[in-house]
Formats: sequence, structure tokens, C-alpha cells
Amino acid sequence: MAQRSADDDGGADSGADRTVSRDADFLAHRGMVFTIAYDVLGTVADAEDVVQETYLRWRTVPDPVRNPRAYLARIATRQALNTVRSAARRREDYPGEWLPEPLRTGAGADGPATPETAALTAAEVSTAMLVVLQTLSGPERAGFILHDVFGFGYPEIAEALECGQPAVRQLVHRARERVERGTPKTQPDPAEHRAAVGRFLEATLTGSLQALLDVLAPEVVLRSDGGGKASAALKPVSGPEKVARLMLGLASKYAAGVLPEFVELNGLPAVAFREGGSVTTVFQLSLANGQVQEIYATRNPDKLGQLQGPPVG
Repeated sequence: MAQRSADDDGGADSGADRTVSRDADFLAHRGMVFTIAYDVLGTVADAEDVVQETYLRWRTVPDPVRNPRAYLARIATRQALNTVRSAARRREDYPGEWLPEPLRTGAGADGPATPETAALTAAEVSTAMLVVLQTLSGPERAGFILHDVFGFGYPEIAEALECGQPAVRQLVHRARERVERGTPKTQPDPAEHRAAVGRFLEATLTGSLQALLDVLAPEVVLRSDGGGKASAALKPVSGPEKVARLMLGLASKYAAGVLPEFVELNGLPAVAFREGGSVTTVFQLSLANGQVQEIYATRNPDKLGQLQGPPVG
């Protein structure tokens, strides 16, 4: 049998070193790749598919890569936008309100968060921001995320979106205006947020109308997502009186058979309700000046898979 030459051995070693280096670069930026995809798409499964596809494409990119972070962001952005286009029809046919899939970012019902989600903050993946982002075009979402969340410059974003820099500046500006109008000006401290969630939960479960009205902002809106598979309001419910009476009505009907528990979702405390051991409803709150401004009730079982398992603690 012929022996390999020294050059052959060197080539094999070089190839192995390249693979190790490529994998190290990908792992260093995997959280960014996941967040770009999740913020654009709003679903965990689709985001994970983008992560996998980004990795496979990254492994085949010719050397050298001057800026792995920017290159990976470019691949992830283009893959996420491809998914946006392919999912457009499904979104149009969705029954009732569509809410982003809750993302477990802290200790959840089945253990710690995954490495790419454990360090995420509400500023990066808040439900309030995701709801507003879903009203934008795919490129507007991507441009805003790349610029305002990850700090990429307009030249890098233009390359990712395959358009000119003037157009990128305009779409990022439009997106930022929409996000700023639709989300709280500042993110609350997690402890303060949990306290507000606790007051909301206690008022609801004790049936205290006035206590519940006290925690609701004058412009409060409740949005619920059943996906046609669980009962949910098909349109947003607005105003403290309507929202409070709806919540109290639900509590009087279902509270005896459910067990509430605190979980961290999308970087902030939230509450999940279990029935027969399974999580059937998640409530996430957006606050403004210490009051509840938005309530997101996710009931579609397809979006609660991450939370199934034994209760926390």
C-alpha cells in the first residue's frame, strides 16, 4: 500500500484545522444567528432551521473570511427572509391573532434555557417588539434587527439585504419609528416586572375588579392566539374595563382547574397555566409606567412545546 506524502498529511491537517476554526467561529456567533432568525420569523422551530442551514452554508464558504460575524449575519438574514416569503400564505390563512412563539430564556418547565437563548435579554427578543416587527416587511425587520440590535453598519446591512445603502437607511428609519411607537420606552427591571405580573395574577385569581383595573393602563390591549386549536378571542380586546371583565370571566370559569407558575419568557417574567400537567396558556405582559399596557395570551398548543414537562422548582 502506498504511503501518503508529507504534502498529503499537511493538506489533511490543514483541512481539519479549517473545520475546527469554522466551527469555533460559528459557535461564537450562534446566539446572534438564532436571534436574527427568531426576531424576523417569530417562531422557534423556523429559527432553529435557519441556524442549521446557516451552519451548513458557512461550512462551504471559501476562505478567507475577513469578518465571520458579518458573514454569518448575512447568511442568517437571507435564509430568514427566504422563510418569510415561503410562510406568507400560511400567515394570511392563520385564524385570529398571530402572536410570536414564546421563547424560554430562563429556567423553564423542563430545565435551563439553551445556550443560544440563556443570555438573551428583553431588549433583544421582547414580545412587544416582536409583535410590532411582524407588522413590518421582512427587509424592514431584518434591517432594524441588524442595525439597532446588533450594531451592524449600513454597508453590511445593504450587502445582507442585497440593496443600496440609501434604501437601507430609509427602511431602518421607518422600522425604528414603528418599533418606538409600539413598544415601551424603557425595559423594566425584571424584579419590578415580576411584581407587576404577580399583582395582575393575584387580582385576576381573587376576582377583584378594582385591583385589576388598578394595574391596567388606560390604553391596555389583550391579544390572544389560539391558532384555531384552542379557544381565543379572534380580535384584540381594548380598554381596562373590557379586559378586566374578560380576565375575571376566564378566571371564574377555569381557575379551579389550573395551576399557575412563573417562568421567564423573552427575557422577562411571565406566567404559565397548567391543566392536567400540561401548559395550556401563557400570559406575557408589556408594561408602561408600572401598569400593564399589553397582554399576550398564547394558547395555540403548537407554540407551547418548550414549556411542557414537570413544573419548575
